[in-house]
Amino acid sequence: MFEIVKEWFLELNPIWQAFLATSFTWFLTAMGAALVFFFKAMNRKVLDIMLGFTGGVMIAASYWSLLAPAIEMSETLSVPKWLPPAVGFFLGALFLYVLDKWLPHLHLFNKIEQAEGVKTKWSKTVLLVLAITLHNIPEGLAVGVAFGAIAANMPGADLGAAVALAIGIGIQNFPEGIAVAMPLRRQGVSRLKSFWWGQLSAIVEPIAGVIGAAAVLVAQPILPYALAFAAGAMIYVVIEEVVPETQLDKNTDLATMGLIFGFIVMMILDVALG
Repeated sequence: MFEIVKEWFLELNPIWQAFLATSFTWFLTAMGAALVFFFKAMNRKVLDIMLGFTGGVMIAASYWSLLAPAIEMSETLSVPKWLPPAVGFFLGALFLYVLDKWLPHLHLFNKIEQAEGVKTKWSKTVLLVLAITLHNIPEGLAVGVAFGAIAANMPGADLGAAVALAIGIGIQNFPEGIAVAMPLRRQGVSRLKSFWWGQLSAIVEPIAGVIGAAAVLVAQPILPYALAFAAGAMIYVVIEEVVPETQLDKNTDLATMGLIFGFIVMMILDVALG
């Protein structure tokens, strides 16, 4: 059965592959958000560990699934092999920096007065969802670019590695769904609406995945830049948002161990499947 599914998947257009893979990552976000139907709140200690895990997965994926292939692919270009990953990494971080300054959003556990970006009168619910959406843009791009690289037959591109990346991103999306839905539920928002907003935060991933896959298919030389771009964007999110959020309470050591565990899980996935 597995071989049949694998062969069917391999015959799909890379854009469809990217769409299905990022739909999987969205689905796991929705599964995390669905916990609001059973619980009204989650222990802060558990949530900090989960967020730490998210950061660990993103850091590991940034190197093994994105930067390392970008460096290998750069060897085939007529530029120094360090240039594409360096430029792409910087541009990815700069892209998130600009979005962070412009897009109104509210980090978890912050008061609405601490909202960042352009000042608006949007509700706290919308601002929370937009904050998690910032996570998901680079994640969707990363998965899409990884599948586009396979179709481009670029060195370093591998189906197993792309699948590992999608699985890793999907796993760490589960606590992100919780992180959006649970605070809304605690504020008195209904279970259904809390779930709706929680899953909605990841709906951008299939969109970004399709864009990423299409971009590298149209312009293959940008592939190493695109992979590094996604890596830079993810590292920016980890340092600017995920890690600080896990350090606000008294669970810093546990959150750090969660990050270490997430890093190990993503590393194992990439090495085993890639």
